[in-house]
Amino acid sequence: MEERIQKLISACGLASRRAAEEWIVGGRVTVNGERARLGDRADLDRDIVLVDGKPLTPGGGRTYLMLNKPRGYVTTLADEKGRKTVSDLVSGCGARVWPVGRLDMDSEGLLLLTDDGTLTHQLLHPSHEVEKEYLVWVTGNVNKALPILSASMTLDGERLAPARVCRGRDSGGVHQLSVVIHQGKNRQVRRMCAQAGLEVLRLKRIREGTLSLDRTLEPGGWRPLTEDELLQLTGPLSGD
Repeated sequence: MEERIQKLISACGLASRRAAEEWIVGGRVTVNGERARLGDRADLDRDIVLVDGKPLTPGGGRTYLMLNKPRGYVTTLADEKGRKTVSDLVSGCGARVWPVGRLDMDSEGLLLLTDDGTLTHQLLHPSHEVEKEYLVWVTGNVNKALPILSASMTLDGERLAPARVCRGRDSGGVHQLSVVIHQGKNRQVRRMCAQAGLEVLRLKRIREGTLSLDRTLEPGGWRPLTEDELLQLTGPLSGD
């Protein structure tokens, strides 16, 4: 996949895109033996990109994992109560990774784990407004709740940005909702639903930014991110 050189360098974990631009201007980057210029593009599957004479490789030695978190696991590296943790699920990955953000013990779905502090900051800092989409199965008066969920709500005295809420399938009194937010307060979606008079039966995160959960991953399954997925995460991000 062809991308701007500075984006490739950032995706490989070597530097921020701003720093990569400075490297390019400073003559530290070549593409197929030619000095790179700002605006140049390359495909790591086709082109040889060197930074200070060393080949640019996806990940840059960092580890980036997608986990389909099952219910019953806490999102932490260790737990003083002896509960099962997400680190138990990825213990065979060969690196000491940490979860990017949280999913509470009763929630499931997309969870990223990495040893890249820069990417972690980029995904979690409120200024980046990374979108997170959840499927939520609820009971209660959905018709009454939808306008409340879609309006600006308050949690812990803080005004929340309005969520995008779409109604899905109904079955036997259980209603499926899609809820998109970009803030990450503790148990935010569950607490929003409770304020709107709904009881959450199941909550599953299916998207973060432009990265969607791999539907082929069984609960508890994980895999490394592909090069394209990593580029998605390090590109422009939109709004747990």
